[in-house]
Amino acid sequence: MIQLSPSKIIKTFFLTLTFLCLSCSDGKNTFRVFTSSKEEKPTVNIEKTRKKAEEALSFCKQKKFNTDFCILIDMSLHSGVNRFFIYDFKEKKITKKYLVGHGCGNYIWSWAQSKDNPGFSNEDGSHLSSLGKYKIGERGVSEWGIKVKYLMHGLEETNNNALKRAIVFHSWEKMDDHEIYPQGSPEGWGCPTVSNNALREIDPILKATSKPVLMWIYN
Repeated sequence: MIQLSPSKIIKTFFLTLTFLCLSCSDGKNTFRVFTSSKEEKPTVNIEKTRKKAEEALSFCKQKKFNTDFCILIDMSLHSGVNRFFIYDFKEKKITKKYLVGHGCGNYIWSWAQSKDNPGFSNEDGSHLSSLGKYKIGERGVSEWGIKVKYLMHGLEETNNNALKRAIVFHSWEKMDDHEIYPQGSPEGWGCPTVSNNALREIDPILKATSKPVLMWIYN
């Protein structure tokens, strides 16, 4: 058996600790959670999405919203996988997928502590996202990301405080362009946030339409 001196034991301990810290940190004030390689990555439920899209199209026709496409956000999915979908009504399929963040609630802002079990609330100050249908409203200047935001008009009792709560659709430099599972996306104060590059793709689509666009956040 090889015996190490106390000084070598201490040195080895600190080198190991440093390595673990560097491995866990991702540079965004969050920490990687290592899971078994056998764990399957969550994927979108196609049948669930299809049914939501059918209901969304019926709603859009009734309310005279855009009937070419809508935005569906499935909050039942882990925040490290794509769950923000642009759904093409005519092609009857998802044409774009992105990561999207949700509200942190009582957890630490910008971390990912509720990545697979978010809470929801319509109360001001809850720092949680709200479920329900929204009309995407006026385009404006944001303090975040690419400095573009869209107001969100909550259309249901579960989200009708969105404007009061300053819940808007915007980008955030902390958001990734690609899936990061099993890590989660950073959590804000309730806004649906996407990456800067994602909003650069979505913004022209929203600007090009003359009719209101539906965003539906569901669980």
